[in-house]
Amino acid sequence: MAKKNSTKVKYVSKGQRRSVSAATRNARRRDYLASADRLLAQQAAFYRGKNVVLTIENPNKHDTARRFIRVNGADFFLPRNKDKHPNMFSM
Repeated sequence: MAKKNSTKVKYVSKGQRRSVSAATRNARRRDYLASADRLLAQQAAFYRGKNVVLTIENPNKHDTARRFIRVNGADFFLPRNKDKHPNMFSM
C-alpha cells in the first residue's frame, strides 16, 4: 500500500513574534514617507477616485502653531487658481 501524504506533520508557525525589529520597520516607514513614491501613490489613488488628503508645509509662516496643514487631493492635483496652488516640490 502507498504511503499517506504527511502534510499534517509539517511545522506551522503560530505567528506570535515579529521577525523584523521595530527599528527596521520604523526606518523603512520614514524612508517611504519622505520619498517621491508616496506622492505618486497618492496621485494614482486620487485619479482612481479615492479621497486623498496630503500633508504639506503651511504656506502661512506666521501661523507657528500649525507647521504642516492637510490639503484635499482635489485642491492639490487639480488646481483651479494657480496663485493658491501649493508648490508640490517644496515638501
